[in-house]
Amino acid sequence: MLFRSWAQVADPAWPDVARVPDHVGGTHLVVTRHALVRQVLADPVTYQPDNALDAVTPMPVTALRVLAGHRFRLPPTLANNSGVSHPQIRAIVAEALHPARVAAQRQWLTALVRDRVARIGAVLDAGTPVDLYADLAADLPLLVLARLVELPDAPVGAVKEFARAALELFWAPLDADRQVALAAEVGRFHRVLRDFAAVGGGLAAELRAAGHPPDVVVGALFFLLVAGQETTSQFLTLLLHRLANEPVVRAGLRTGEVAVADVVEEGLRLEPPIVTWRRVATTESTLGGTQVPAGSSLVLWLGRAGRDPAVVESPDEFRPGQRGSRRHLAFGAGAHRCVGDVLARMEAAVVVAEAAPLLDGVTVLRPPWCPDNLTFRMPDAFVVRRSPGSPG
Repeated sequence: MLFRSWAQVADPAWPDVARVPDHVGGTHLVVTRHALVRQVLADPVTYQPDNALDAVTPMPVTALRVLAGHRFRLPPTLANNSGVSHPQIRAIVAEALHPARVAAQRQWLTALVRDRVARIGAVLDAGTPVDLYADLAADLPLLVLARLVELPDAPVGAVKEFARAALELFWAPLDADRQVALAAEVGRFHRVLRDFAAVGGGLAAELRAAGHPPDVVVGALFFLLVAGQETTSQFLTLLLHRLANEPVVRAGLRTGEVAVADVVEEGLRLEPPIVTWRRVATTESTLGGTQVPAGSSLVLWLGRAGRDPAVVESPDEFRPGQRGSRRHLAFGAGAHRCVGDVLARMEAAVVVAEAAPLLDGVTVLRPPWCPDNLTFRMPDAFVVRRSPGSPG
């Protein structure tokens, strides 16, 4: 269950808190109910985020040596920071992603997406299949983020490969050979981040000016590149796939009866790219009637919390605007709530508004496939073709 939890979100048999073994002999408390997940996220003293970036498959000495050779470190910065430095680091990043700055990117992004949609539509009209992940969604969040925080000048493909390698290295069940290969890829890009952190402008410069050491600047950039853009491109792909199977919703978008913002929220609820997140219990506690010993690893099942019938009227149906739709926890909650939520919503709204008509009359040739992972969906492709005789 741990590594394909998105496939079991609708299973009614799960208790509020379940003890689940992992692939290396450990045990985790999986928290499934919305209220309990929110309770944990809102209590950073009892349940700390220190294990958020720990590798779920302990790394062998060979992989650790590879990372050490690249001087790889991930000090507490954002998602894994329970210390006193977190509020200031978060405030600096939040300023870089301020809603006003995000809104200023909307016109540019709309023009970019509109141009891509026109080209994709022409290809579909010619009867040629299109991969909507590769040709539309994959790099959009990275391009926007680069404009907001002045990211390193690295090829888009290299950044995407690094981000996916990091998501696999730290959150997937792996064998030793794969860990070594991924460690080399992540370590190499870490050098790029380290060089940029020393001289780069934008966010890097702001963190340096606030007195944060180089490792913290690198850690913040690392997290943004992994969680700040890769998860959004994953969500765009998952949402488009969902919309391909929701003709009534698409019809409502065409007539204006369904709001784009409601589609985005319902997508976040039912197709979140981050399906679980972790906390570690600092003291003994009780959660939903279950004893939680100090030191316990908690896996917060965000994807299932979004389908809690105590919160959502029709938990398994894609019904934009329904009661409880916006109460999902796709961005977390509390002191570590995703600082890029406004950015992700803006990007998704633009893609839905501009690209949803592409899905009319298409046949899905290859739905998104997601590899085993504790936390991230990581869809790899979404290939469609226009059905013969369908209007473009």
